Amino acid sequence: MQADNKILDDLARVAGGALGAFSSLREEAEGQVRAQLERILSRMDVVSREEFDAVRAIATKAREEQEAMAERLAVLEAQLAALTGAKATADIADPGPAAGDTP
Repeated sequence: MQADNKILDDLARVAGGALGAFSSLREEAEGQVRAQLERILSRMDVVSREEFDAVRAIATKAREEQEAMAERLAVLEAQLAALTGAKATADIADPGPAAGDTP
């Protein structure tokens, strides 16, 4: 029985070592694949996720500012129309001296 346990312990140790080696090999292969993909993508002029998110945030902010300015412009145009409409109404009611009138 003692010999069987020793053999099983040795097999477990060897299997654990093999799994560790495979794990290291897998990590190294992933690193090489990732590096190769980064080189390929850099040649293709593709942006990273971080750059994309940053530009997206800038575009969202610019859009919000543009919408706020459009609303402000509409209010100002309405105020101007009200002012010029009131002035036009006053001019119609009191046109002032005519060209042929003498003061």
